[in-house]
Amino acid sequence: MTENIFIQTEDSDKLKEECGVFGVYDFDGHDVASTIYYGLLALQHRGQESCGIAVSDTNGPKGKVLSAKDMGLVNEAFTTEQLEKLKGDIGVGHVRYSTAGSSTRENAQPLVLNYVKGTLGLAHNGNLINTPELRRELAYTGAIFQTTIDSEIIAYYIARERLNSKTVEEAVGRAMDRIKGAYSLVIMSPRKLIGARDPFGFKPLCIGKRDNAYLLASESCALDAVGAEFIRDVLPGEIVTISPETGIQSDMSHAIPKEKHARCVFEYIYFARPDSVIDGTSVYHSRIMAGKFLAMDSPVEADLVVGVPESGNMAALGYSLQSGIPYGTAFVKNAYVGRTFIKPKQKSRESSVQVKLNPIREAVEGKRIIMIDDSIVRGTTSDRIVRMLREAGAKEVHMRVSSPPFLWPCYFGTDVPARDQLIAYNRTVDEIRQMIGTDSLGYLRLERLKEIVNGLGICEGCFTGQYPMDPPVEDIRGDFER
Repeated sequence: MTENIFIQTEDSDKLKEECGVFGVYDFDGHDVASTIYYGLLALQHRGQESCGIAVSDTNGPKGKVLSAKDMGLVNEAFTTEQLEKLKGDIGVGHVRYSTAGSSTRENAQPLVLNYVKGTLGLAHNGNLINTPELRRELAYTGAIFQTTIDSEIIAYYIARERLNSKTVEEAVGRAMDRIKGAYSLVIMSPRKLIGARDPFGFKPLCIGKRDNAYLLASESCALDAVGAEFIRDVLPGEIVTISPETGIQSDMSHAIPKEKHARCVFEYIYFARPDSVIDGTSVYHSRIMAGKFLAMDSPVEADLVVGVPESGNMAALGYSLQSGIPYGTAFVKNAYVGRTFIKPKQKSRESSVQVKLNPIREAVEGKRIIMIDDSIVRGTTSDRIVRMLREAGAKEVHMRVSSPPFLWPCYFGTDVPARDQLIAYNRTVDEIRQMIGTDSLGYLRLERLKEIVNGLGICEGCFTGQYPMDPPVEDIRGDFER
């Protein structure tokens, strides 16, 4: 596979997606690589920096794993010929983004570990907060690391615990006793497919079935994409073991009370695809409700409600439905520009925002516009989009944001930066309004978050500084990424 070179845009004000995981075990022995490929295509929005597939034949030589991974998008990384070579009836796949500095092929997943009990293939979505401590412990006992990602720590601990465990799922449980933070895992052992979700439920994971094959996926939209039936979500703290002998086995020994659950609310606001359903709540419904609440709590007279593509569109529709102000399209998005592309040089006239978005003059000229976006992080993009609308003839620009202001960093896998980089830190809403150049500005009220997710337990740490577990003493997010 050829190595692709990407240059990350420095001025992107969007949160990065997390990662996406996918796994299949076909009890009839059919090859699963192409199913994983299409599952990963459906999860591409969760990470565009690297991707990988690892498969094994449960009827072949025990411990033989075939894998392929590369930088870039799923449809760029794999050819038909490569997929045909990945023979196996059990497998895992991964799409990834990194938080800083380690977008390299070595850090692409799934990780494949050969050890005395056989092999493990592991795909991880999330972020551990005790990585340095665990890494030191492993290093002092002779571990040699091939990557800079915390997922390798998880794989090592599972392999170590397997030496003293009767089953691989028991080893996964013992490893969960050691790791702290956010994780949804899909693990392939020689004869079992295992899914595990951290006790707080930060990251989503669900189970599907197609004919005589069972699947694990970050989002239900990936099950839809491969024609699988959604069975249920993996519960927070649950380990599920899938095998022909036992079907789906559940271990809830790591579960905690529902009141302590802390799902990342940005799955519903931004990360997940709107056609996904997570823990019984429709992502589409959550975004519509966020827009409706903005219309109730921050009304303003205007002629048109528009969304900043794509994540602002559903909330904009909700605002329109509640307010009665027409919903429209104000921007054309270049569908061929991903999260990463070669950034125009500083001296050149091209703006990286304008490369991605362009306003439709006929739609906005002479009108009072309500512009809905999912978040404002640093504010560097918002002011440019506002300026573009004004240059296209908008008479007024009112911004509404379908999340509360970011005031604290995230340590659990969402790329919310340090406080001094957040536009809302130490600034009033009116000061932010002046900086981005809008006529008015309104955020989703904090108490509305629980309402948009139908009362599910969520993490509000990036808004309040109250995290579901003690954050690390030092900010190590740039040192050990997924």
